[in-house]
Amino acid sequence: MAKTLYAKLALVLLGLMSVMGILYLVLTYYSTGMYLKEVNQRLHKDLSKNMVAENILMINGEIKRDALKGVFHNLMVVNPGIEVYLLDPKGKILTYSAPPGKVKRASVSLEEVETFLEDTGQFPILGDDPRDLNRKKIFSVYPIYTDEHGGLQGYLYVILGGQEYDSIMGLLKSSYIMRLSTWAAIGLLFFGLLVGLIVFRLLTQRLRGLALKMDQFNDSGFLPPEQTRESRGSDEIDRLNKTFHGMSEKIAEQVKKLKETDNLRRELIANVSHDLRTPIASMQGYIETLLVKEGRLTDEERKRYLETVAKHGKRLGNLITELFELSKLNSSETEPLREPFSLAELVQDVSQKFRIIAERKKIELRTEFPEQMPFVSADIGLMERVIENLLDNAQRFTPEGGSITVKLIPVDESVEVRVEDTGAGIAEEEMPFIFDRFYRAHGSENSVKDGAGLGLAIVKRILELHKSSIEVESTTGLGTVFSFRLPLVSP
Repeated sequence: MAKTLYAKLALVLLGLMSVMGILYLVLTYYSTGMYLKEVNQRLHKDLSKNMVAENILMINGEIKRDALKGVFHNLMVVNPGIEVYLLDPKGKILTYSAPPGKVKRASVSLEEVETFLEDTGQFPILGDDPRDLNRKKIFSVYPIYTDEHGGLQGYLYVILGGQEYDSIMGLLKSSYIMRLSTWAAIGLLFFGLLVGLIVFRLLTQRLRGLALKMDQFNDSGFLPPEQTRESRGSDEIDRLNKTFHGMSEKIAEQVKKLKETDNLRRELIANVSHDLRTPIASMQGYIETLLVKEGRLTDEERKRYLETVAKHGKRLGNLITELFELSKLNSSETEPLREPFSLAELVQDVSQKFRIIAERKKIELRTEFPEQMPFVSADIGLMERVIENLLDNAQRFTPEGGSITVKLIPVDESVEVRVEDTGAGIAEEEMPFIFDRFYRAHGSENSVKDGAGLGLAIVKRILELHKSSIEVESTTGLGTVFSFRLPLVSP
């Protein structure tokens, strides 16, 4: 069975050309045969009339054998394929020129004879063939009268088509033109088939190329196929090719993202396992110590152990909260609820929460912004989370005696938020990774112990949802500046 499109098209074309060739030959032979019969009958239409006019074949119902024999002889000399029959008024065959034993009919139907004698001009007219009970042939006929005003004596019935024209094979054998025409038709059909196969080959070549690209795309693990020279055409195959390239690029991109997501998932699971295992192990160790040494610990030791367990429990709770928060932000359904609000008031409120921590660590926390600050358009809850994370990150990396400053600076149609600290700074080699999940810089001992490494990742994701980005500038030993912009409320 044909499996390729080209093979199927070739088989269809072969079948179609074969059917057309057979129909053409059949129609040609039929029409040629009918044409020959028409021409032959027209040419010999008056043959019987002339024979009757020149010879007295019957007198008072009696056959003139000598005259009839002469007619038979003359006609057979002129055309051996002609057969002569003498009929009575009812169509009964009285005598004939055919060899003995060849005539199968006893009579001939007069219906076609009368049609012929009416001379309507519609030829060929086929009459009964006395030599075959089922076949009809062209003929010439004329009535025989006693005299011009006498009664009908019978008919001279002449069969014009010889046996050599009785079949297509006979026609082919007897006609050089028919044989030449037949071979010419076969040659033309073969040439048409060859041209059709070449055209189908050219038309399906692009489809074969596209199928090969698809197979290579599948076998390569969905790597994007190489770009080929664009075709100037705009037919269905070209559109299919363009669509495939577009889809393959999208599929390759999605596969790449899935791989990246899978890698991130693996990394996330590994990091989460590590970060969860550490506080849980510490909590379990201290709780087991409390149970084992119950009654032998002083109140101060018991308090210290419980404070350590509470600290790790708090860290574990913060980690789980931040994981859920980041997961929610990464969801495709998360959209910020934008509304106009005073960014200056939000900064003041968030800064107030961190003043106690800053005073305890002897860090100066300042806010700087103009008196008349325009409103911005953003999700106030998410922006509060951004500022909280930036301040928490700054206070963990700022040593005792340092300072943290939150500045609001109107710039064009936006407000720039800058969180500056005088902490340890970030090393240049760590800068590309500070917004990665679970990454913790090594500039502060407290950051390693207390941070989960998700704060800046959450900040970056929230700003991405707001179509904004965060910039960072840092100098080791001098401090770090985080900045981002929010659009003003449209008037």
